[in-house]
Amino acid sequence: MGEGVALARGVVVRRLLAVAEASGSVSALHVRVAAEAAGVSPRTVWHWLAAARAGRLERILKSSFSLSDVWWTRLAAEGGNVAAVYRRMTEGEEAADFPVPSLATVQRSVKRDVREGRVLEVASVGRGRVEAGRYDQVLAELKLQRPGEGLPVVDADPVEPAPASAEDEVPPPRGGVRLFVPGASLVSTGPVAAVVEAVGHTVAVRGIGCVFGDPGLGKTVAVQQALHLLPSRVPVWRAVVGVKPGLPQMRASLLEACGLPAGSLVHRAGVAERALGEVLRRPGVLFLDDVQRLAPPLLDYLRLLWDEPGTAAALVLCGAGAERVIARAPALRSRVLTWHQTAGLEQGGLVETLRLFHEVWEAVDPADVVWADSTVARGNFRTWAKITSHVYVLSKRGQDVRVDRRLIEQACARLGPYP
Repeated sequence: MGEGVALARGVVVRRLLAVAEASGSVSALHVRVAAEAAGVSPRTVWHWLAAARAGRLERILKSSFSLSDVWWTRLAAEGGNVAAVYRRMTEGEEAADFPVPSLATVQRSVKRDVREGRVLEVASVGRGRVEAGRYDQVLAELKLQRPGEGLPVVDADPVEPAPASAEDEVPPPRGGVRLFVPGASLVSTGPVAAVVEAVGHTVAVRGIGCVFGDPGLGKTVAVQQALHLLPSRVPVWRAVVGVKPGLPQMRASLLEACGLPAGSLVHRAGVAERALGEVLRRPGVLFLDDVQRLAPPLLDYLRLLWDEPGTAAALVLCGAGAERVIARAPALRSRVLTWHQTAGLEQGGLVETLRLFHEVWEAVDPADVVWADSTVARGNFRTWAKITSHVYVLSKRGQDVRVDRRLIEQACARLGPYP
């Protein structure tokens, strides 16, 4: 049995026994959810539970030998190489002043101590990692962010550009959204303010929140705004979720988000989870976008991390369809404090929002904007960013080109059948 499964067995069995003690029995659903979290079959969990009730929870043959703290520190300095430490214990001037057992006995004792929770610090911090404060300073120096404002702004302080290709003029993605057009700015709207309030409350009480809604409504941008407005003393860990990740990939994403050495810890489940637990005991917030990519067992893995005693961090989940995926993980769903559905742009303030977004909309007829929103955009900000890009290009074709219904229709036609 591997180290990760052994750890899961102990956690799963203890919690099932606690459920049985509280309610008098354990249901098949309890066992199935526990099996998904441990990565084994329900039949295996039933076997574990029967063994625990018979007093056979763990049969670990413990030897009387264990490395002292001094030799444990030397083992960490050797990168966990037991054979190298054994040679130092038996040869040369550093030879131990006590009877040293066989190499196999020392190896078994080290594996046992690690399995039982003794931390072996063998990993170093990844090279090339940039401190968050230094990164923010560089952003400010490059004028990619307005001081004191939450939303990053592209071309907020324009300078005379050097000759460049059309590809170089396209602004890079900022805050999870591609603006598609030079000179565009991200705008704080009413829906963004609602997300900021919901996320702020979730973080303040160290709970779990879910922000969901249709694609293109600005969920990620709104959450980024909310996190940026938090006090600077509150750390924010942003995890990148891959497509259909497995547990090792999920663990690596969390380790990287928390600034831990993922390469050396990703396949060492027990050590990795203890390291994550130490980070999450700090008041902060972990943000996972595109949660709809996660299978129920991975969501329950997050729930197990948050159930650990002493956890002080908040968890913010975001994604189109995130609420449906979380509904398939009942244990996590029941712990979500805040559910917030992101709304689209309202027509009432749409013209003003677009004028703040890009100057190309300065002299537009409000009726033309309402027409485009009713027939094409339907309150979707990502669609409006695409329309703005095409309107901008069409307006630069000649001198004093007016942005009217005809030009907006041409721009909308370029979006095709799936705007």
